[in-house]
Amino acid sequence: MTTPKPYLQYKDELIETVKKITTVGKGILAADESTGTIGNRLKDINVENTENNRRDWRSLLFQTEGLDQYISGVIMFTETTKITNSEGKPLMDILKEKNIIAGIKVDKGLDDISGTTEKWTKGLDSLDAFCKEH
Repeated sequence: MTTPKPYLQYKDELIETVKKITTVGKGILAADESTGTIGNRLKDINVENTENNRRDWRSLLFQTEGLDQYISGVIMFTETTKITNSEGKPLMDILKEKNIIAGIKVDKGLDDISGTTEKWTKGLDSLDAFCKEH
């Protein structure tokens, strides 16, 4: 008898998630801006890059009326997974109520490969621990 592969216990959940994300007529919202990148967006509209302003920006996106008619999934920056809106409701719960799949950006930027001009994506080396945390 063969030993079952550990990932098979999540097979049905994975298939269901893929079906939800690939719903015809819907897309994925990339809201995974790092603190610096979202700061550039806020600067363009003369808003200071503070935790509260980043929260309000992301809350505005996720609470948009009818979002769930067009969006099936959202890719988020780690900070976003841990914050609440101004009323204290977790942003993750807002997405869940809209039946929108939440995903998390796992890369941590580029770094040099020693002795070359090439780069590698940081975060892959700690992906297992990151996934367990989230």
